[in-house]
Amino acid sequence: MTDAADARFMDLALALGRRGLGRVAPWPSVGCVIVRAGRIVGRGTSDPVSLRHAERVALDQAGQAAGGATVYVTLEPCAHHGRTPPCADALVAAGVARVVVATGDPNPLVAGQGLARLRAAGIAVDLGLRAAEARADQAGFLSVQERGRPFVTLKLATSFDGRIATASGESRWITGPEARRAVHALRARHDAVLVGAGTVRADDPALNVRGLGPVPQPRRVVLSRRLDIPEGRLVATENAGPLVLVHGAEAPDATVARWTGLGATCLACPVEAGELAPGPALAALAGVGLTRVFCEGGGTLAASLLAAGLVDEVVGVTAGLMIGAEGMPAIGALGLSALAEAPRFTLVETRALGGDVMHRWVRAQQF
Repeated sequence: MTDAADARFMDLALALGRRGLGRVAPWPSVGCVIVRAGRIVGRGTSDPVSLRHAERVALDQAGQAAGGATVYVTLEPCAHHGRTPPCADALVAAGVARVVVATGDPNPLVAGQGLARLRAAGIAVDLGLRAAEARADQAGFLSVQERGRPFVTLKLATSFDGRIATASGESRWITGPEARRAVHALRARHDAVLVGAGTVRADDPALNVRGLGPVPQPRRVVLSRRLDIPEGRLVATENAGPLVLVHGAEAPDATVARWTGLGATCLACPVEAGELAPGPALAALAGVGLTRVFCEGGGTLAASLLAAGLVDEVVGVTAGLMIGAEGMPAIGALGLSALAEAPRFTLVETRALGGDVMHRWVRAQQF
């Protein structure tokens, strides 16, 4: 197999893996392609319904054609019994000749053991092809494994001068329909949509994915220290994901019980300087299986996450209108005294969406 062919088949495996983003947490979304004599005989994505790993899906499709084949997989095959038997053992049993792996799995139950098991069976193993792309796709899973918290995307839809509403609170709609549709697609690629209590009180958001047909709905997460938020569309919205409320110890027991009775999962979190501590809050979300969190407001929550260094990616949607200094800023006070203290991100993508511009930025140092 040529280097170009290896790269082409791994790119296909990566594309397959991306199909499961927002669907399989807390597990990684993996892609797998099986090739024999230059022909694809099996392909797979982590299956949220059957719980089969991507390798198992591809092997089932390939059948006996997997014998002597080359397998391209975006994450190290597992070596432990979990939802399924070990994928490394399944590859050995299928008689594959070579396995090309994009990146290793830091899970202590795997962590090189899958690769070692393949090599011990005489299978050629190549590690590292498209590693950067695979780690970017697996950022949520890797973040939980290596940092104990989900990967956080902060979305800011603003006027040209960085405002999210007028002084009176009017905000619908700053951006156009094309941009809003793109944001819903981004929601669908995350495990949860996160907002603060102020956004719930001001906007009564549904926090679900709309306009994309029947898709799995992300969990809806609200940070509210006292749980002093209205039920509104958090309860009334149909076709919405489960509700998770993160609160402080001062939230009344009766209020916690009421929300629990309405079907919400309530997570207690420490309070620091009068606000929910963002680090422990994210760790609590990892504890209930979330790996990729899409934060959509408001300014106080955005500032809290940025100040704590907990934002991994920023997606900005900028409209060509001006609101002025009296409008509501997208980000609350950060208390900076020098530019050197400001959180900095690197631009990785820009595209036009109707009359708006979407730009995506990532933190230079992640994990």
